[in-house]
Amino acid sequence: MGITIQQLSVFLENREGRLDEVLSVLAGNDINIVALSLADTSEYGMLRMIVSDPNKGKAVLKENGITSMLTDVVALRVPHETGSLSRAMHQIVEGDVNIEYMYAFANGADASAVLKTDDPARVVDILRGSGFDVWEADQAYVSNVSGA
Repeated sequence: MGITIQQLSVFLENREGRLDEVLSVLAGNDINIVALSLADTSEYGMLRMIVSDPNKGKAVLKENGITSMLTDVVALRVPHETGSLSRAMHQIVEGDVNIEYMYAFANGADASAVLKTDDPARVVDILRGSGFDVWEADQAYVSNVSGA
């Protein structure tokens, strides 16, 4: 497994029921959503998700006429202690790497922050060198799934 994980992203037209349609397709194909972020403008929304099977998710959405894409992201393990996210971000800034966006989710005993950056491998090196860890795909995709 790689050090990055795959994020499933979908452009959503701003019309009623569009989000429900995407979520229904995924649910109907046994794809669990581990984390999601929804950002919107007046014209469209951008739904970003970490799911249990990103490749299958992309395929079943396509079968239903919904275009999506896969993006490499880093899932940082953030210990539940004050200042841990701040310390991690500081290390990345010091390493001159740009973070395009991020979102967080609970992940068992830890929290996780999904980071989109122009240099994911370097971010992982910086984080690991600073005592932080990242989720690998087989761990991230099963977060909070009973029996996983």
